[in-house]
Amino acid sequence: MDIIIKPIVTEKMTSATDKLNRYGFVVAKEANKLMIKSAIEKMYGVTVERVNTQNYIGKVRMRNTKAGMQVGIANKAKKAVVTLKKGETIDFYSSI
Repeated sequence: MDIIIKPIVTEKMTSATDKLNRYGFVVAKEANKLMIKSAIEKMYGVTVERVNTQNYIGKVRMRNTKAGMQVGIANKAKKAVVTLKKGETIDFYSSI
């Protein structure tokens, strides 16, 4: 099972990385904090101090068309914000 799906690279997460040494990831829905911590430490070779998780429900989207109202639901997601030990960093762009 792949625990880490992708990193979150947004303006808000980049500022949190610079100020607070926090990194965001989209993770599997079944993953718990211990699984996320061990996966990050194994993948990037860093020491994780804290893991915060957030479950997002799928947002209902509606659109009016000729055939009537079309209703859909956006995907659900689980996000993890990981705080690293002081002095350690993760470089997402090194493999590009």
